[in-house]
Amino acid sequence: MSETKLREDICRFGRSLFERGLTPGSSGNISVRLADGGWLVTPTNASLGFLDPAKMSRLDGDGRLVSGDAPTKEVPLHTALYQTRGSAGAVVHLHSTHSVALSMLPEIDPRAALPPMTAYYVMKCGQTALVPYYRPGDPAVADAIRGLAGKYSSVLLANHGPVVSGDTLEAAVFATEELEETAKLYLLLRGLNPRYLSPDQVADLTRTFGLVLPDHPH
Repeated sequence: MSETKLREDICRFGRSLFERGLTPGSSGNISVRLADGGWLVTPTNASLGFLDPAKMSRLDGDGRLVSGDAPTKEVPLHTALYQTRGSAGAVVHLHSTHSVALSMLPEIDPRAALPPMTAYYVMKCGQTALVPYYRPGDPAVADAIRGLAGKYSSVLLANHGPVVSGDTLEAAVFATEELEETAKLYLLLRGLNPRYLSPDQVADLTRTFGLVLPDHPH
């Protein structure tokens, strides 16, 4: 896919996420890996609802700005996912309400922030890791993500929001949306003893769709 098309797609998906209230104000950022090893990322203090394809930050493979506006301060967390997830073609980071709320709950397992509530959560997100709180832009968050050793495509930053990678931008966006909807379900059903997918049902999904999940039972 051409760089021009990728710039347009970032703007299109960004506006969709913004207009549906999934990342308010100037929060959230999106990046896409390019064929030459560099990547495009949304600029700092930019609203995802009002992006300009021509002003997108273009970085080289080492994360240095090549052209465009200054990049988001969250470059370290995007870099860490690209470095540890060889299949990652795009990364989406939002401040979506239900995912942030989930990240603040005391009972959340850092190795599996959500149980297997639906088939599509398992298929799109696998399992979701929770990493401790770091201030936005802190390079230490990259070390925390690297510590997951590339096992997770779906990560929650405590008191902050989700960071999700995908093979393509579309896949990363869809997985982020699935994570948000599953977090909403969890909050709606919290304390009601809901029925989750059984280990056998998860194993069936894994076999059928060729999923690779972290080695951590729910």
